[in-house]
Amino acid sequence: MKKSEAVPAVPGKQLILIVDDEPDMLHMLKLVVARQCDCDVVLASTGLMALRELERCRPDVVVTDIKMPDLDGLLLLKKIAELDSTISVIVMTGYGTIEMAVQALKDGAYDFLQKPFDKDHILRVIRYCLERTRLLRDNRQLQEKLDDLDLPRGFVGHSPALRRVLDLIARIADTDATVLIRGESGTGKELAARALHDLSRRKERRMITVNCPALPEHILESELFGYCRGAFTGATQDKKGLFLAADQSTILLDEIADIPVTVQTKLLRVLQEKEIQPLGQNSTIKVDVRVVASTNQDLEARIQSGDFRADLFYRLNVVTVEMPPLRDMREDIPLLAKYFLERYKRQHHRPELKISPETLQYLYQRDWPGNVRELQHSIKRSVLLAAGDTLEVSDLRGTNEKSDRWCCPEDQMRQLGGLPYNKAKAEVVKQFSMTYLRQLLAANQGNVTAAARQCGLDRQALQRIMRRYGILSNDYREDREAGVRS
Repeated sequence: MKKSEAVPAVPGKQLILIVDDEPDMLHMLKLVVARQCDCDVVLASTGLMALRELERCRPDVVVTDIKMPDLDGLLLLKKIAELDSTISVIVMTGYGTIEMAVQALKDGAYDFLQKPFDKDHILRVIRYCLERTRLLRDNRQLQEKLDDLDLPRGFVGHSPALRRVLDLIARIADTDATVLIRGESGTGKELAARALHDLSRRKERRMITVNCPALPEHILESELFGYCRGAFTGATQDKKGLFLAADQSTILLDEIADIPVTVQTKLLRVLQEKEIQPLGQNSTIKVDVRVVASTNQDLEARIQSGDFRADLFYRLNVVTVEMPPLRDMREDIPLLAKYFLERYKRQHHRPELKISPETLQYLYQRDWPGNVRELQHSIKRSVLLAAGDTLEVSDLRGTNEKSDRWCCPEDQMRQLGGLPYNKAKAEVVKQFSMTYLRQLLAANQGNVTAAARQCGLDRQALQRIMRRYGILSNDYREDREAGVRS
């Protein structure tokens, strides 16, 4: 028999094949299973009949006796494994031995039941098998989709929300329109900007990226527009600014909401006049630059507070690309998880590592406030820390949910038990600090300067706290060379 796609005989319902040479047993199981499991049931009284049914339709679960006249259950089990490894097999017998049970499980049986068995027990096992097969087949379909993906570099997914964004990017990429990319932290704003550049006629030249929050005001201005020798103390030679370096290309102003108002004024001139004026120079220089800006902040609120110029906002907001949060493209979570798993197991030399269907289901059901970046970091840490060859739910819980326990005061008190007040307080402060720092660094992609500005500490103070708790900014930085969604 040749391997082929596993397709249920009746669309919408799962199928169980029951194999036994005892007619009473066959019909008793059919009545019980069909009534309790909401699935279709096919019967076979011999092993050869079972093989014909397997060729005709592909069941989700096979329940088979061992002792049969033409083809015993253990040989049938091996042939099922060759045909379709996603089919879950339950072996049953009235003449079982420990050796027989061990052999059946080694050959791939999900469970081994000895007659007579409890009806509730076999129903419970069958339900587990139906869920197992569904997860395995979903997993296989995900892998096939992942292999067939033909998306802009770094994007992974098939959800309608992602498709709408990619369609918009494709329509506007080869224009000179200024684009404002908006979205929560971790949704892929920089990746969208790279897609805009890579699909444009400017793709032959390198895109310039400016991390606006990382640069103090006086440095940001000189970096963007350049300066002449003698423009200020320490300017010993001319410096070409980033706008000039991006001539004939694209410049991404990442997190533009954090640009100081004085720099906003000069940036407005660039957008209006398509020219820059380096510090210390009276004349202007024409530039041909496609400007893309990104932000995770409410620019309208910043305009109301006077922190962002309304005229600059209107110049930037020619076309808006809204990056969807992961909660709006939940169906892409398993694909993204497998994508990140494949990358990090290669990177960290763990080629044997795989992810269980139950883990994929857990990832699908979880909330991801940090969006794709949070999912990415969770998979990366799990690859590093997983003890076995299969990524289990416990591996992810160990990395993702440990700090969450400390969000509830009642849980804190239960864990602190009878500790003295000072020790209990120190433990609460530690857990709060670690949780806060992780979320802060994740939101700022590991940029310590931007994180310090956001939390109101100076950079050195923040670094001291990070060292105290062993938190590294590199764990939260984007792997830009690999083109990962950020």
